[in-house]
Amino acid sequence: MIDILQSLIPTVLFFSAPLIFTALGGVFSERSGVVNIGLEGLMVMGAFVGIVFNLTFADVFGSWTPWVSIIVATFIGAIFSIIHAVASVSFRANQVVSGVAINMLALGIGVYLTKQWYGKGQTDMVSEPFFRTDIPILADIPIIGPIFFQGIYVTSYIAIIFAFIAWYVLYRTPFGLRLRAVGEHPMAADTNGINVYRMRYIAVILSGALGGLGGSVFALTIVSNFSHSTIVGQGFMALAAVIFGKWHPLGAMGAALFFGLAQSLSVVSGGIPVLQDVPQVFLLIAPYVLTILALAGFIGRAEAPRANGEPYIKGSR
Repeated sequence: MIDILQSLIPTVLFFSAPLIFTALGGVFSERSGVVNIGLEGLMVMGAFVGIVFNLTFADVFGSWTPWVSIIVATFIGAIFSIIHAVASVSFRANQVVSGVAINMLALGIGVYLTKQWYGKGQTDMVSEPFFRTDIPILADIPIIGPIFFQGIYVTSYIAIIFAFIAWYVLYRTPFGLRLRAVGEHPMAADTNGINVYRMRYIAVILSGALGGLGGSVFALTIVSNFSHSTIVGQGFMALAAVIFGKWHPLGAMGAALFFGLAQSLSVVSGGIPVLQDVPQVFLLIAPYVLTILALAGFIGRAEAPRANGEPYIKGSR
């Protein structure tokens, strides 16, 4: 049993980390009242930037390259999300349509530039991805150490730490109170001196930064290159985690861990007796089926922020 957990838990954390980062971005955006269907596109952009930067500057930064790459991808993701912020907040465009446009635009830019720069449909494999490692001291703890702290990616625990930071920011700081107020009662918030437009811009840009971070972490831990099929539904899983987690950072983290478990089944099935005889194709589609089932069974009981998806017009009733 311990051997199964030792192979399963690190793999679950490994697949969950990108979903946790991106889902937290979705929580910030939707808590402010802006629906962000564009999480998939933000992950695509983050994956593209993270891989290209890594390939370009591997000789410059050496072993620090993946860390610098995800920082750059976070920054570019934040900038890219401004498109969605301008369309949704300033121009009051349909937020779903704007998010879909972000998805299409990010994939188009990524694939086009990849073909232009590398002469083929995918980039080369990076030489400086993230590697599995043992957490010093914690890895030596009997039973728990081998399961949770040996052969893991540091990014997995950074993602979990981010979830608790996001919870603290949203529920224990004045900024978080203002952000939630803007997503629930924007007119009341405006009356009390809160700049609704600015708060929504900040929230969408935060979602872009976290989406870019999630995409780059996915690319630099799981696939190690970029192509049109690098991000295939992970952004929508992250969006599902936001809803499944009731727009709460810790709930979104829990849902992301659940979807990470679903993604990991095809990888670890050989070591789990009950899954050994299950056809591989069923395990590969399991994450998407479970995403649909989770939402179908839960969406009716999940209450979004009241002003979610509603453009705010200052002075209107």
